[in-house]
Order: sequence, then structure tokens, then C-alpha cells
Amino acid sequence: MTVYTEIDSPLGTLLLVGAESATAPGGTALVSLSLPGQKGAAVVRDGWLRAAEAFEEIAGQLGAYFARELRSFTIEYAEAADGGSGTEFQRRVWRSVDEIPYGRTVTYGQIAERVGASGAGVRAVGTAIGRNPLLVVRPCHRVIGADGALRGYAGGLERKERLLGLEGALVP
Repeated sequence: MTVYTEIDSPLGTLLLVGAESATAPGGTALVSLSLPGQKGAAVVRDGWLRAAEAFEEIAGQLGAYFARELRSFTIEYAEAADGGSGTEFQRRVWRSVDEIPYGRTVTYGQIAERVGASGAGVRAVGTAIGRNPLLVVRPCHRVIGADGALRGYAGGLERKERLLGLEGALVP
């Protein structure tokens, strides 16, 4: 069963979508985290159950992150029930993004090299990052242009800048 809740954050109201945990009985694995106005954001569907209590741990981690008390999330991720878990290439890119440390940035080109898609593959990497269903917790905001400029963020460049500022990673 798909569950969801909305929580307030410095970025606006976050929509959290989850499914039953595969590793923790009674727990919730995060399927999607969307921001208001986000390109490709999740939309609550018929049959989903609003269950704030299912997201207490996840919401607590997000609160600690926004309070600068947490630098890395320990959240279980799950695939979307509709199979929207990304292509193999997207999953490789997302795994690489997951490895970017708090307070650091990398370029789209560096991610492309890490996943074996350098050169023209930089655009494909950008597209894969743009389809990340787990904004904030999968830190695609830490990926910047080769010139150090902030480029593309499904939640908007203003939010990308806020997240990087929160982490102390803004490029001068």
C-alpha cells in the first residue's frame, strides 16, 4: 500500500510518498520526496493512504538536516509501485549522486566520468539527475556546472542555492 504525508520545511511543504519497508517490519521506505512546483513532482493518487505516523523517522531526519544537525540520511528507499524506479543508467547516476559528501559539490562531467558516460554523456547525466524522485535526501542539489554555476534543479535554482547554502557549499 502506498502511504503519504506532507510536512513543512524551509523549502515549502514537502510531499513524502512511501511503501512498506522491505527490511524493517512496520517501517516505511521512501518512494518519493517532492517540492512544491517541482517539475515531475509526485501527485497524490486515489487509493493512497495519508499516514503521517508512517513518516515520523523520515520527517525527524529531514528536520535535523534543515536544523544543520544531520549531514547524512539513513533512509530506506523503495521503488514506485508503478515501476517508476528509473532505468539502469539513471540508477547508476543516482548511486553516484548518493556518494557526494555533505557540503561538497561535483560537476555533471565528474558524475558522467564516474558512470562511464563522459563527453556527450553529460547531457544524459543531467537528464537522469532531473528525474531523481528523492529530492533533498538524494543530493542532486550538490551537482553543479563545470564553470561552478548552479544549473538545473527540478525544485528550482533558488531551492538548490538554499540547500547548498545550508550545507556551506555555495560557490563564490
